[in-house]
Amino acid sequence: MPILPTQRPRRNRKSQVIRDMVQETRLTTHDFIYPVFLIEGQNQRLEVRSMPGVYRYSADRLIDEIGAAVDLGINSFAPFPAINDGLKDRLARESTNLNGLYLKAVADIKRQFPDVAIMTDVAMDPYSSDGHDGVVDVDSGEILNDASLEVLGQMALAQARAGADIIGPSDMMDGRVAWIREVLDSNGFSNVSIMSYTAKYASAFYGPFRDALDSAPKKGDKKSYQMNPANRLEALRELALDEAEGADMVMIKPALSYLDIIREVKNHTNLPVTAYNVSGEYALVRAAALNGWVDGERTMMEVLMSIKRAGADAILTYFAKDAAEVLRRG
Repeated sequence: MPILPTQRPRRNRKSQVIRDMVQETRLTTHDFIYPVFLIEGQNQRLEVRSMPGVYRYSADRLIDEIGAAVDLGINSFAPFPAINDGLKDRLARESTNLNGLYLKAVADIKRQFPDVAIMTDVAMDPYSSDGHDGVVDVDSGEILNDASLEVLGQMALAQARAGADIIGPSDMMDGRVAWIREVLDSNGFSNVSIMSYTAKYASAFYGPFRDALDSAPKKGDKKSYQMNPANRLEALRELALDEAEGADMVMIKPALSYLDIIREVKNHTNLPVTAYNVSGEYALVRAAALNGWVDGERTMMEVLMSIKRAGADAILTYFAKDAAEVLRRG
């Protein structure tokens, strides 16, 4: 007679109550940071063609969108601006204009929703006539690291003055966390957090985001500062530097194709780890769902659960509102 198993993992799967009891990973709305797109104008709500269900909002409509998300239990937001080309220059001067589109909107959000957390983006590309995250040398085309730090520091300071709770340097310049920390601290903003884009890869998954903001490089690519998708250990080197320079939280971007990096970083730090479920990852799921190829709701929740299971303490995701609706239904 064959020997029957004494260990039966299925016993812990036999009913919904028991499955819920032993569930290892749970999603809540506290896990979500909702990225939102900001445009000029009044009463504007324009769908991003390559991101069905995602919209670009004028400042007045963005307030409404944030209010709707707050009602669903989402309390953290990451606004990104689409800046008119006429305001762009090679040194991204518009990024420090407190009366400009972005910083005025940040201040308005904090005034109307003082208890939400606003994470701002520190990178030159939305404001740069070159479309790069750093200063471009006019002769060689090289992205100048140290000259970029000056710009990024002033950008971060302006965002803190506007009311940002968390500064998110997404530029991948060497030394920017230490530089920004010093600028913030020396100007009385020692309580403003830094969530560093610690491992931001030169990914193909950013295309729809660049459609939304018209922020693609005018020449060349970002491979001299964003990371090679083939590299894992390099992320740990970046992590060690960001920890030493004073980061409060660290981020992996993208998320879904870099779950191994999320886990690797989580295993090597005591800092909170976040992950950005980026535009291309969103678009793949949404397009497949619209074509009836996958169950969109179940796939969305499985994607988010996988990111959380890999080790993310928080997830930037365009699915935030839809996922919050699912969680509300239980």
